[in-house]
Amino acid sequence: MSGFKLQKSVLQLSCHEERIRKKVWATVSKFSGVTSITMDDKTGKMTVVGEADVPVIVKKLRKICNAEIVTVEVVKPPEKKPEPEKPAEIVAFPVTHFSYPYQYHSSYANSYYQPCDNYRVVVEESNTCVIM
Repeated sequence: MSGFKLQKSVLQLSCHEERIRKKVWATVSKFSGVTSITMDDKTGKMTVVGEADVPVIVKKLRKICNAEIVTVEVVKPPEKKPEPEKPAEIVAFPVTHFSYPYQYHSSYANSYYQPCDNYRVVVEESNTCVIM
């Protein structure tokens, strides 16, 4: 649905029975791009927000009940605030080899203490560190 923009559509429906309302609700929710659905039972108005094609939705709903488009308006997405800069990450790795006390057992030291990619030390504040 790349060609559509986020829009708010108000539809007038004439559905008086609960089972028809459930069918309408299920039909509209199956469309891809629909973000939210609200329905006022007293007035019979349904509000559909999303990037869906509204005439196609109304065409499908007319097979279930009487449906008409009341208004369609483009909704602007909320502006994103710039995120504050994060402090730099310090990456530390475990020691991969020891000379003492394993100077005579170098094969044990090299096989047991291997570099590990899973450890990362991240400095969050000046006095705290988190090992990830």
